[in-house]
Amino acid sequence: MPGTGRDGLRYSLPLRLLHWTRAALVIGMIAAGWLMTSLADAVPWKYGTLYPTHKSFGLLVLGLVVVQIAIRLSTGLPPCASALDAWEARLSKLVHGAMYMLLVAVPLMGYAMSSSYSQSDGVTFFGFPVPELLAKDDTRFAIFQSLHRILAYTLLAMVGLHVAGVVKHRYFDRRPGSDVLARML
Repeated sequence: MPGTGRDGLRYSLPLRLLHWTRAALVIGMIAAGWLMTSLADAVPWKYGTLYPTHKSFGLLVLGLVVVQIAIRLSTGLPPCASALDAWEARLSKLVHGAMYMLLVAVPLMGYAMSSSYSQSDGVTFFGFPVPELLAKDDTRFAIFQSLHRILAYTLLAMVGLHVAGVVKHRYFDRRPGSDVLARML
């Protein structure tokens, strides 16, 4: 059940913990993705450590977002901050909806990419093999790879909008009740 914060109703503790954990993981995943794709193939820990770790954390993010969605659906959410203009509330819902869709789609495209690549050693979750449900097909792999990249950059853009909105409401809006960050702390 959401508790009362300085700025109106706060999100429940489980949702706040999942939000910040997932946020840290997504930032780490994006950084790891950039590092992995920029390293030369001859770097031994690129495929021996970075790729398997990236895959494991990607599956973890997927699991966390599924749990977070289930909690959101079962417990509900606090009402939108009362000081937001109607367009800000609509944009917030749109960005949040897009982020949730992307938080599911990006890991699924990563899994599909790894599962379908003919040279892949498979997908593991912190050392435990995950069944590969797709046939090896490098043409499909190339499609999944493009989708994974495009959707990851789209997620990064949505995260940027989300953070920009939080900063705007916390530091630039002068209306009481506009500090949306207090609801997630």
